[in-house]
Amino acid sequence: MGSLNIGGGIYQRLLANPGHFASELRSLATGRWVIVDEVQRLPNLLNEVHRFIEEKRLHFVLCGSSARKLKRASVNLLAGRALHRSMHPFVPEELGVQFDLEEALQFGLLPIVWDSTAKGETLSAYAQLYLKEEIQAEALVRNLPGFARFLPLAALFHGRMVNVSNIAREAGVARTTAAGYLDILEETLLCFRLPAYEARLRVRERKLPKWYWCDPGLARVMKRTTAPLAPEERGALFEGMVAQLIRAYKEYRFICDDMYYWAPSGRSGIEVDFLLVRGANLIAVEAKSGNTFRDDWCKGLRAVAQLEGLQRRIVVYPDGPVMKTQDGIDVLPFRRFAEELASDALWK
Repeated sequence: MGSLNIGGGIYQRLLANPGHFASELRSLATGRWVIVDEVQRLPNLLNEVHRFIEEKRLHFVLCGSSARKLKRASVNLLAGRALHRSMHPFVPEELGVQFDLEEALQFGLLPIVWDSTAKGETLSAYAQLYLKEEIQAEALVRNLPGFARFLPLAALFHGRMVNVSNIAREAGVARTTAAGYLDILEETLLCFRLPAYEARLRVRERKLPKWYWCDPGLARVMKRTTAPLAPEERGALFEGMVAQLIRAYKEYRFICDDMYYWAPSGRSGIEVDFLLVRGANLIAVEAKSGNTFRDDWCKGLRAVAQLEGLQRRIVVYPDGPVMKTQDGIDVLPFRRFAEELASDALWK
């Protein structure tokens, strides 16, 4: 297996003469594996990847942190010849007994941060590296200081519905600029939008998506804090961690086809954080950051009880006993919920 990291001298050499890449591939035996990291920095290499897949049946692993440059360059995207896979922050299954929920909520689960002996400093450095390497180096925005000022505001929307017009007004930028900034955060894999579920109920569902960062540490550091958790942070951070956990297993283990949230218009305080869809079946999940179960946590799950295809309703909370309410709602501590996702036992 060969590997190539497109950085430093290799980047300059291939930028000056992309033919060097073809020369290296030509020297490999048929059927070998080749790993290319940071492929978005030299998108024209994909033409050679395509050619050597066909000519020498080489197998490629192409890694990168953003497809934005590839898409805009209208390069060869290997349609029909490549599978897309995402690498997410750590999940509890990967860390085993080392997993600590409080530490994960404070610093996040990015491997480079989790393995560091100075997590706060490493997290801050990672945020700066993102601005320098991903945004400035790839020229994704014209106004880097403006984008840097936008990031703390985007972090405040973690776990909230995001209205582009409102966020543009609060940021003091044009709506198109705000929309572009949000797209950049998604396409560089730091954030994702969760759409509203549209069901055939007698109420009108909200249409705005909810906004999540892929990691609680990133959401915090973009607000320029790595200090111990404040009580007012816990709700959004815990909900975001549950969202990211479901999202990771959706891609790793295909535990559901799609995920949404549900909240009827005109009914303040009624919401279901996540609806997992598998075929015609649904599972409703509510994330609550309190350590002691309260029955009023279930009001959203009870409001959605008549949704067609609903198989199970679950409350996830940080730690405590496994319980079931009288009307059949499962109450699961975070670790148990993570174990059910990992073993695909959620639907059983």
